[in-house]
Amino acid sequence: MFDILAIFCAKYLIAFSLVFATAFALKLSRKEQRSIIIFGVMAFPIIYLTALVAGHFYNNPRPFVVEHFVPLIPHGDDNGFPSDHVLLASAIASIWTIYSKRIGLILWGAALLIGIARVYVGVHHTIDVMGSALIAAVVSWGLYLLMKKFKYLV
Repeated sequence: MFDILAIFCAKYLIAFSLVFATAFALKLSRKEQRSIIIFGVMAFPIIYLTALVAGHFYNNPRPFVVEHFVPLIPHGDDNGFPSDHVLLASAIASIWTIYSKRIGLILWGAALLIGIARVYVGVHHTIDVMGSALIAAVVSWGLYLLMKKFKYLV
């Protein structure tokens, strides 16, 4: 039973993050929606490019490749660092945290569950998911500070 829950979280919980974030965005004023959309449009590509660069500098074979076992979900044997699923969930969470600590906390909880599940099912090491969360948080916070300094946002 736990395996089924882990597989669900590893593969599909990211959809919760997307739907949850979108649902709350629809409840914001037009000005707040505009602000979070602008911030997201700027943050997502920078987060993704930072992760791509990090993946080129740090190669971490997936656990099932190193330890020679079959993971609970099928996956390619490419570089495991960083975790794309956790990167996206953490990007959503970190962006939302700037606008709503409460919504951000819920989304960080989902990102944590996704990370734990991806490690449990055998497709990532802990460093892969931690690196993804760190990249998303640092880039989002840095971009927020930069935009705030130039009085462009919030």
